Amino acid sequence: MSSESAAPGDRRAAGGLPAEVTSFVGREDELDLLAEQLASARLVTVTGPGGVGKTRLAIRAAAEAAPAFPDGAHLAEIGQVQDGLLLGHAVLEALRITDHTARPPLEVMLDQLADRRMLLLLDGCEHLVDACAELVGALLRAAPGVRVLATSRQSLRAEGEHLLPLAPLAVEPPATGAPSEAVELFADRAGAVLPGFALTAANRPQITLLCRRLDGIPLAVELAAARLRALSVEQIIHRLDDRFRLLTGGARTAPPRQQTLRTTIGWSHELCTMQERLLWARLSVFAGGFDLDAAEYVCAGDGIDADRILELVDALVDKSVLFRADGPAGPGDPAPARFRMLDTLREYGAHWLRATGDDGRLLRRHRDWYLGVASWGEVEWFGPRQAKTAERTRLAHANLRAALEFCLTEPGEEQLALVLAGTLWFYWVGSGHLGEGRHWLDRALALAPEPTEARAKALWVTGYMATLQGDLTRARPALEECRRQAVDTGDDRALAYAVHRQGCAALIGDEPARAAELFEEALWHYNAIGELNSNVLMAMFELGVAHLFLGDTDTGDAWIDRVREICEEHGEQWAYAYGLYAMAYSKWTSGEIRLARSYARECVRLNHLFRDLLGIVLAMDVLALLQTEGPGADLVEARVLQGAAHRIWQAVGTPFFGSRTFNGPHLECERRARAGLTEAEFTDAFRHGGSLDLDAAVSRALGADRPTPGPRPFRPTPVPTP
Repeated sequence: MSSESAAPGDRRAAGGLPAEVTSFVGREDELDLLAEQLASARLVTVTGPGGVGKTRLAIRAAAEAAPAFPDGAHLAEIGQVQDGLLLGHAVLEALRITDHTARPPLEVMLDQLADRRMLLLLDGCEHLVDACAELVGALLRAAPGVRVLATSRQSLRAEGEHLLPLAPLAVEPPATGAPSEAVELFADRAGAVLPGFALTAANRPQITLLCRRLDGIPLAVELAAARLRALSVEQIIHRLDDRFRLLTGGARTAPPRQQTLRTTIGWSHELCTMQERLLWARLSVFAGGFDLDAAEYVCAGDGIDADRILELVDALVDKSVLFRADGPAGPGDPAPARFRMLDTLREYGAHWLRATGDDGRLLRRHRDWYLGVASWGEVEWFGPRQAKTAERTRLAHANLRAALEFCLTEPGEEQLALVLAGTLWFYWVGSGHLGEGRHWLDRALALAPEPTEARAKALWVTGYMATLQGDLTRARPALEECRRQAVDTGDDRALAYAVHRQGCAALIGDEPARAAELFEEALWHYNAIGELNSNVLMAMFELGVAHLFLGDTDTGDAWIDRVREICEEHGEQWAYAYGLYAMAYSKWTSGEIRLARSYARECVRLNHLFRDLLGIVLAMDVLALLQTEGPGADLVEARVLQGAAHRIWQAVGTPFFGSRTFNGPHLECERRARAGLTEAEFTDAFRHGGSLDLDAAVSRALGADRPTPGPRPFRPTPVPTP
C-alpha cells in the first residue's frame, strides 16, 4: 500500500475524496476491521508510525463507506495546518463551506453540519491532537449524523474514540505460498519505474529480504523500489546500512514529510517532548522486544527518573514510536507487557544516542541486564519454572545476541562474553540452538585465551555442544583443555563438568564401558562439591543409558528410576524427558512395546515444549522402530517418521552423533521397512516425512496410533509456601 497523501489539486473522486493514482495493495483484513468500526463507532482513529500507510488505508475505507452517507465522505488534510487556531478554517475549506461573517469557524461548522449525514476524514492530526480532539468532540455532540475517521501518529484521546493501530505490511509469505503484501507492493512499484520488471522465483528471496530489512513499512518499500532506476535489488540491500541516505526521492506531489524516510521519522521525533526523545534514543539499544523492568533498569538516570519511564513509554506507544508486542502467557502466570520498536525507528534513535555520546554507557547497562536474564535463567532451569524460563529466554533472544555482540566487539569485554555465552548453555542445548551457541563460544574463546574460570566453563559447554552435534574432533580437545586447566587451577566445579562431558563423548564414540567410568567419576565430583541440577541429572541418565547399551538393564533402569524420582521431587521436566527416552529404549529391548511407545511419545511431547530438537528426534526414531513391532505394525508410518526425523537431524548435526550404537534402532527399523515395502513405498514414505515441518512431525509422532497406557504422570512436588 502506498503511504502517499493526496496532494492539493489532485483530481477528486465522488464525495470529496482524492482519486487513487497508484494501485492499492493488500490490507484486506484492515479494511474489513475498519469498515466494522465505522459502522458502530462515530470516531475511529487509525494510528501508526510515519510511512505505514494510514492515509491510503483511510481514504480507501472512506471511499468504500461513502455510499452509506447521503452527504458523502470528505477529506480534510490536517497535516498541512501548522497553527491550531487555523484548524477550523482548514476543515471548512475542505468541506467547501464559505462564511463571510465574523463568527468563529467552529461555530459556523457546527451550524452547517448539524443536519448533515456525512463522513469526515481528518488526515494527519498528530501535531494538533489537542485542537483536533476539541473540534471532533464538539462536532460529534452537535451533529449526530456526522462520523469522523482520523489518521494520526498518536490517539486523539477524545470521548468515544475507537483505535485501529496499523502495523507495517506483512513480509513473510502466507501459507498459500503467494507473495507477502510487502513483496507485492515492491513488485508493483518496481514495475512502474522499471518497465518489464517482474516478480520471479529467482528474485523473490532477495526482495523478501529487502522488505524484511525495511520492516515492511510501505513508504520505505516504495522508496526502495524507486531506487531500481539506478541500483539492483542486491545493491539496495547492501546500502541499507545507511537507509536514511538511500531512501529519498519520493513523489514530488507528496507532502514534504513523506518524501524521504528520514524526514518522515523526523516528523515523529519533532512531536515528542525532550524526555520522550531521550528515552527513544536510549531504547534504541534494545533489539527485538523488551519489558518495562528492562527499560527502567537500562534507561533510567541522567535526565530520566526511573518512576517516569512508565509514563514516557506510554507516551511513545501513543505516538506510534513503540508497539505492544506481548508474548504468550502461561496459566496463572500472565506475561508482562512487552514493547518493540521498528528497526527503522530504532536506527533513527541510535543516531541520536550516538550524538549524545552516551551510547557506551547504555550498551553496558543493556549488557548487564541481559547477563542477569541469562544468570537467573540458569538458576531456574532446575525446578518447576523450567518451561517458563525457556520461554522468557526465547523472548530475550535478540537482546542476548546484541549483548554478546557488544561484548565481542568492545575491547576489555571478552571475559564477559565467555560468561554470557557459557551461562546460556541451558538455552543453546535445551531449546534447539546448538549451532548458534557454538558460534558465540568459538568467537569468545578465540578472543580470551587466558585460563580463567569463565574460559573453563566456556570450554566444557563448547565440548558438550560439539559432542551433541557429533563433532568429536572439536569436543575432545576442548574438554581435555578444560580438565587440564581445572586441575592446574583447583577449579573443582569445572573438573566435574569436564569429566562428565568426556563421558558423553565416550558414549557417542561407542565406548559405553569407558563412558560409565567417566560418569561415575563425574557424579563423585558433583557430590563432593554439593552440586545438584539438570546437568547432574543428565549424568545419571547418561550413566543409565551406558549400562543399557552394555546389556545391564537392571543397573540402567535403576539409574533412570533415580533420575525420575529426583525430577518429580524438584519439578524438573527437561532431564525427565531424556529419562523417558531411555525408558522407551529399555522397554523396547524387553518387549513391552505399548509402554515403550507411550514413554517415547511423552518424551517427544515434553521436548517439544522446550523446542529441544535433539530430544525430539531421538524419541521420534524410537517411535519409528516401534511402528514395525507387533500385529499392528505399520511399515509405511515407520518410514514417514524416519523421514521426519531425518529432516530434524539436519538442524541438529550429524545424525545419531555419528554413533553406531545410537544408530542401531534406526538401522533395524530401516531393515524391517525395506523388507516389507516396495521400493516406491519405502522411498515415497520417507520423502513424505521429510516434507513435514517440526510441528507437523511432532503431531504425527504423537497421534500416529490409538491411545495406549501412558507412563506414570509427571507430578512435581509442590513448592512449599512460606
